[in-house]
Amino acid sequence: MSDEPSDPFASKRIPVTGSLHILKDDLTEDFVRASGPGGQNVNKVSTAVQLRFNLAGNETLPQDVKSRAARLAGSRLTLHGEIILQADRFRTRERNREDALERLLELLRKATEKPKPRKATKPTLGSKKRRLDAKKQRGQIKKMRGRAGKLDD
Repeated sequence: MSDEPSDPFASKRIPVTGSLHILKDDLTEDFVRASGPGGQNVNKVSTAVQLRFNLAGNETLPQDVKSRAARLAGSRLTLHGEIILQADRFRTRERNREDALERLLELLRKATEKPKPRKATKPTLGSKKRRLDAKKQRGQIKKMRGRAGKLDD
């Protein structure tokens, strides 16, 4: 036996990154019939999985990660704060479960990346000159559109 005390919640954790994890209790799965080709199997067997992750009730993720995850989820986020992912690419339940979980973890990994702050810059002298030259040239083109007998100089 080892001297380290074992973590009673280790089996309930799903690692997202090295330091972040989610709990299996925050996930619920529903199995529904898949659409698309598959013959009689599609009509008889519920192989598609609908994975729900309770983002609002999650206590293991920091608030900034949660807000970025909500933004990334877009229309997959419900009004109750759940992210719903539907997986029906494969013909078996198990593969669809793995696919849905991997897609959720990928979304959460993207949410852990902090966006780089935008640094305001000023236009260069060359770009200002090019802009003014283009405006002058455009003005000359418009000036030439007048009637043939009319001179504006």
